[in-house]
Amino acid sequence: MAFVWFLLVFSLSLAVIPSQAETQVNQSRVHLKIHHVHGPESSLIQNVSFSDFLLHDEERVKSLKSILVKNTNRGSSSLSSDLSRRSNHWSSAKSLNIPLNSGLSIGSGNYYVKIGIGSPVKYSTMIMDTGSSFSWIQCKPCAVFCHSQTDPVFDPSSSKTYKTLPCAASACSSLKESTLNSPLCTSSNKCIYTASYGDSSYSIGYLSQDLLTLSQSQTFPNFIYGCGQDNEGLFGKSAGLLGLARDKLSMIAQVSSKYGFSFSYCLPTATASSGGFLKIGKNPSVVTSSFKFTPMVKDPRESSSLYSLRLAAITVAGFPLRVSAAEYKVPTIIDSGTVITRLPLSLYSALQSAFVKIMSKKYAQAPAFSILDTCFKGNVKAMTSGVPEIAMVFPGGAALRLSASNMLIQAGDGVTCLAFAASSEITVIGNHQQQTFEVAYDVANSRIGFAANACR
Repeated sequence: MAFVWFLLVFSLSLAVIPSQAETQVNQSRVHLKIHHVHGPESSLIQNVSFSDFLLHDEERVKSLKSILVKNTNRGSSSLSSDLSRRSNHWSSAKSLNIPLNSGLSIGSGNYYVKIGIGSPVKYSTMIMDTGSSFSWIQCKPCAVFCHSQTDPVFDPSSSKTYKTLPCAASACSSLKESTLNSPLCTSSNKCIYTASYGDSSYSIGYLSQDLLTLSQSQTFPNFIYGCGQDNEGLFGKSAGLLGLARDKLSMIAQVSSKYGFSFSYCLPTATASSGGFLKIGKNPSVVTSSFKFTPMVKDPRESSSLYSLRLAAITVAGFPLRVSAAEYKVPTIIDSGTVITRLPLSLYSALQSAFVKIMSKKYAQAPAFSILDTCFKGNVKAMTSGVPEIAMVFPGGAALRLSASNMLIQAGDGVTCLAFAASSEITVIGNHQQQTFEVAYDVANSRIGFAANACR
């Protein structure tokens, strides 16, 4: 099917303004409400099997690992070749005739917030992602493809503050570092971005600038983002992706001149009716004793944009795993978009052995379920006793002391599994383990902090 490049002009419509419960603001920070995609208040719920959910999560980890090793192709050579052909078409062609191939999820099974773009403002539901630096939103006229979304697709022609950026703009030159893909230039001197991921998901479009609205009283002119015209992959029904990583094009970095380079979040469980939040700017509670911090680190092998730290120990029922300190010395990141925590095989095997030894005294073991191979007969809600605490301990005294709900996940009727899986030469701290903790990213001071029971 041929997709012809054209521009549709729509009349201005009234902006939909989030309720008071969605946003709170003072002079030092902004407080946005976070929703779980599958939560009771979600507008993005999709029927995805648990097997597919785990498959998407595995693809997510592959994507992160490719960033850690600075694989600028991020994905198969065929995908890179296809993206190159698509992007080059954008440089000169007036029409495209390209087969469409759906990709897997990079984070649609997780958390979202609502932000506003344009003048007058139009609010959109965006997946929040600490593993991505670049933000993009689907834009009319969707010249190639836009996936189905809950909100109306953003129409840049309706915004009086919208503009595309030229190829000579400094932000265009920064795209290679933010997306790991080189920018391209159209014959009319418009900068084209390509945001691709470790699976077959991607967004291609115009590098753009517009007014960003985080609350009715907090706006930021000249916000740089991607106006996507070819967006493929299972992004759920979101309007796009909000990049929260450390690169200078991330949303957090762009508003840091006002709030400082600091943010925190508390991720609600899928069953929680309220409580999740994203705070942009340093929270006064961060200086209280409820937070324990660990240094944010940078490994020469790792991308500077991801949030890395060091795992010092794992304990089960208060006893450390029987592994050497060297086993913990692998690239370790904390990520809002990965669900199941990944550990190197040696650490995972030791954790599995210690956990099963205690759990099997009360619960019968069940067969493996996809990537989850430490499973038991019973439901999560019923497993309130006999479950040993797992603690992930970091240098500086910070720790994630996990309750049963943070350790276990319902894999099927009558089957509950440990929400950890084995990986190769990488540790990823997933969002299931982060749920109900406030996680503070104090980038300015290179530290990450944790406070328990914060989603209230």
